[in-house]
Amino acid sequence: MTPPISWKKSSYSGGGEGNDCMEIADLCSRVAVRDSKAPTRATLTFPAGTFAAFLDALKSPHPTPR
Repeated sequence: MTPPISWKKSSYSGGGEGNDCMEIADLCSRVAVRDSKAPTRATLTFPAGTFAAFLDALKSPHPTPR
């Protein structure tokens, strides 16, 4: 039997029900991503290292376009 997936929402999910966001789940070597408004629909998965690099790129300062 497979244990249930533990989904987590961002602390920046917004007010109210906090349903206007994405959720992630750590699947050891992969990270799953889904839309919190439609949790039973499609889920994307990424290699954990690729997802970590994506998050690092989001956190890095970006130059202002000229």
